[in-house]
Amino acid sequence: PARDFKEMNDPLMGSFEGIGIEFNMISDTVVVINPISGGPSEKAGIMPGDRIVAVEEEVIAGVNMSTNDIVKRLKGEKGTTVRVEVMRSGLSETLPFALVRDQIPQYSLDVAYMVDEEVGYIRLNKFSATTHQEFVLAMERLKREGMQKMILDLRGNGGGFLEAAINLSDEFLDAQKLIVYTDGRSRPRQVAHARRNGGFETQPLVILLDEWSASASEIVAGAVQDNDRGLIIGRRSFGKGLVQEQVQLGDGSALRLTVARYYTPTGRSIQKPYTDGEEEYYNEFMNRLLEGELENPDSIKFNDSLKYETPAGRVVYGGGGIMPDIFIPIESGEEFVFYNQVANRGLVYRFAFNYADRNRNALHEHESPAAFVRDFSITPSIYREFLDFVRSEGVSIPGQISTESQDLIRRNLKSYIGRNILGAEAFFPVLHEDDKAFQKAVEVLNSQEYQSMLQTPSLP
Repeated sequence: PARDFKEMNDPLMGSFEGIGIEFNMISDTVVVINPISGGPSEKAGIMPGDRIVAVEEEVIAGVNMSTNDIVKRLKGEKGTTVRVEVMRSGLSETLPFALVRDQIPQYSLDVAYMVDEEVGYIRLNKFSATTHQEFVLAMERLKREGMQKMILDLRGNGGGFLEAAINLSDEFLDAQKLIVYTDGRSRPRQVAHARRNGGFETQPLVILLDEWSASASEIVAGAVQDNDRGLIIGRRSFGKGLVQEQVQLGDGSALRLTVARYYTPTGRSIQKPYTDGEEEYYNEFMNRLLEGELENPDSIKFNDSLKYETPAGRVVYGGGGIMPDIFIPIESGEEFVFYNQVANRGLVYRFAFNYADRNRNALHEHESPAAFVRDFSITPSIYREFLDFVRSEGVSIPGQISTESQDLIRRNLKSYIGRNILGAEAFFPVLHEDDKAFQKAVEVLNSQEYQSMLQTPSLP
């Protein structure tokens, strides 16, 4: 419908019209995490930690207003003005701001940084109209910093524009290499080949996938895997191999019509089958979980009729996602019970935010995100303060907390504190210290295992 079209379409276009803040809801209040650089809020002087308590004289704090309702009040056409009232730490009265809405960039690149002297890391959260440009700028910067090997993280990336996936794949493949082709009942076959000198065609490459990597993410991973160009590490991807066309209608609404399937260079369709009915299709992920696939690759069953071979003789399968070359199981078990209990209630994030908010000035003394990652730690006193907070929220503390839960809590507390003050470059590197897929990627790239796996045919 027209009323929902912009909300659905803006993320894919790479921008929206609004006041330009990154925020979270803490205790029913909009708390500014960061004003977007160059946006209306930053220009007006809104700061991290500010609480937006009213919009156009309507109170929005402490009234159980949904996030969507708040966003609708803050977003609006470019050039229009919205008046907000802000509570700021240390001040007894609210501050009024008149914010003139503007075009706000919506980035698909979460972070790009050097892991070590040779390995660079880039993470994409979607494939939008600006994704290729964002990627190239980040890649060129990392190359200037010494990047000779790359980790491309597409975990949780649900896809987006087909053209963005083709352009990104083109950066990794020699000219004329097949990237993808589409074929539909009423659409002729269309083929996409690499067509120019890419920026990273020969250097070692690893792509990270998980069960939420879909669509355009699978096109890139399939092109890289089927051309023996790089290694895939993680878990089997979602399995969305369909192509849609968008038809704009006169009243501002739009129709998205599925017109074709896409096929990876070896000819495989990775679309999950519909043959067992709609209910079975939607239950497919739960079946993966119940059958143990996320914990053990031996639980995955592929049909031999969907077997394909890459030019190097490696066996790959169609019919339901991209299977990684190196499988990384999901972490689960009794040792994570306490962590899951406090994390699922949002207590880890809430404590981290409150700690960062109280200690904002001291934390800003870290001269860079890298310095924060290197020097800041969750001390025993901070951890005890966290446990006291958990008790105050009505959660009982077990007599013995597993080392695994404690380590994960400390890691997440540090990462959230870093993100709230210094952004993504103080967030992801902390999480990566205990990220099994990430650590395996670094290990493989810095060993002889990488080249041998690309050249060694898989067992049937």
